[in-house]
Amino acid sequence: MEEKIKYEMEFPIHASPSLLYQYISTPSGLSEWYADNVNSRGEIFTFIWEGSEEKAKLVSKKSDERVKFKWLDDEDTPYFFEIRIQVDDITKDVSIMITDFAEEDEIDEGKMLWDNMISDLKQVLGSV
Repeated sequence: MEEKIKYEMEFPIHASPSLLYQYISTPSGLSEWYADNVNSRGEIFTFIWEGSEEKAKLVSKKSDERVKFKWLDDEDTPYFFEIRIQVDDITKDVSIMITDFAEEDEIDEGKMLWDNMISDLKQVLGSV
């Protein structure tokens, strides 16, 4: 298997960190923008897109700040994806920081996917 490369993205967003956190940490919030449907049993989240299903473990979370998931298929690897809420100390501007991994020839595709998903999130939040 080809090694995956870590990449990070930043998206300015007009929403409060506590509201954003609901959308990145709960099955109902995630199913509004990240996947067609999301279910969870404890730490295991099931993401459903057009009939296909992927399971991820919630590795860590910090209220109003971040969530970190690891796909069960990647369990024995260092790969994960993290959605972090960052607030600028001076301007109080809020951004969503994405950390993810992809094979070298799939990074652009991965970034485009995140662009589209964060755009959906902004629409749900009314922050377009």
